[in-house]
Amino acid sequence: MRLSLIRRACAAAVVLAATMAPAVAAQPDGSGARGGTAALSDIGAKARLLGAKIVPHKLAFRGTTVGGLSGIDRDPCTGEYVAISDDRSVLQPARFYTARIAVDGAGVHSVDFTGTHPILQPDGGVYPPVSTGDGKAVDPEEVRVDPRSCDYWWAQEGDRPKSSDEPVIQPSIQFAARSGAYHGQLTLPPNYKITTRDWGIRRNTAVEAITFGAGGSVLTSAVEGPLLQDGPEPTLQHGALVRVTQHSREGDVLGQFAYPLEKIFTAPDGSSTYPPDTGVPTILAYPGEPSRYLVLERTWVAGAGYKIRLFDATTRGATDVQHIDSLKGQKIVPMRKKLVADLADLGLSRIDNTEGMTWGPALTNGERTLVLVSDDNFAEDAVTQIAALGIR
Repeated sequence: MRLSLIRRACAAAVVLAATMAPAVAAQPDGSGARGGTAALSDIGAKARLLGAKIVPHKLAFRGTTVGGLSGIDRDPCTGEYVAISDDRSVLQPARFYTARIAVDGAGVHSVDFTGTHPILQPDGGVYPPVSTGDGKAVDPEEVRVDPRSCDYWWAQEGDRPKSSDEPVIQPSIQFAARSGAYHGQLTLPPNYKITTRDWGIRRNTAVEAITFGAGGSVLTSAVEGPLLQDGPEPTLQHGALVRVTQHSREGDVLGQFAYPLEKIFTAPDGSSTYPPDTGVPTILAYPGEPSRYLVLERTWVAGAGYKIRLFDATTRGATDVQHIDSLKGQKIVPMRKKLVADLADLGLSRIDNTEGMTWGPALTNGERTLVLVSDDNFAEDAVTQIAALGIR
């Protein structure tokens, strides 16, 4: 699992190029990432809806309840898909599913589950329910198929407790056999840790997005929301900066960049005590373009529901912030981005809690399919939806 010297040199060159741009003041509202048409001429995909299929609510499959699907990836070894459930071992042990999804230019024709396995701890046991309070629970959020071995890498958010009486569960990126057996975990950068002070990862906004790039030699991760020291979460007036990190396969940080998260799109109507929630639940590397990503931003506002937007983003020219403890007040160049699509504008009949995406098969017209999955949280008023877009 070591990078060759050539691959290390290439990865280092990408990071070096990204840090040579002159620094300018970061714009937490996201405007600093859209510096005009000329600056964005190298990115800007287009999307169209191909179709969607809704999985029956709480579908029973091999002794488990299908739901909570928060991450999805296409398996290059089989052509099937793997999806991870964010059930924190409450209904059944934390687990993933495999499925055949028939997708082409005419839409999503069928979703057929083919297998399920629990995610195992290093000792070979399943993860306990979060309610046990023993500090060993997990919150699975993302899964990727290793393009080299076809084993699974998965990310979990951990838990910053509400009180000092509860255990801290650190976020992690782990790798596992296709059977779910534990194979190891990636060393995370220090600023991805949950600390006992007002520093590090916020509660429920930790590592929720990972993706392979550069032929599998680089794993990129993104935290869902801003670190505590990097400033407040998005508001109606201002966006925020979230950290995106490029790792080597053995955990070395090749570069860390600030992605500009959009401000909240509308005010809540007072129908819920829950505040607006927004963040980056998934990120996807472009094949053959190690600095370019599709980034999904998911926002929920009481009374307005979900807004799901896709952005084409690049680390090229962005400041490497891995050694900057706090982004507040710092003069940096954030990642540039350009809107690809607001799902509400594509004609999708149901906009729900979309949290996972993966590249699907290529189409004959030159488009790549993008397969999306929504996390129903096992709630009666939500859906598990598999949608497909054509990306050009």
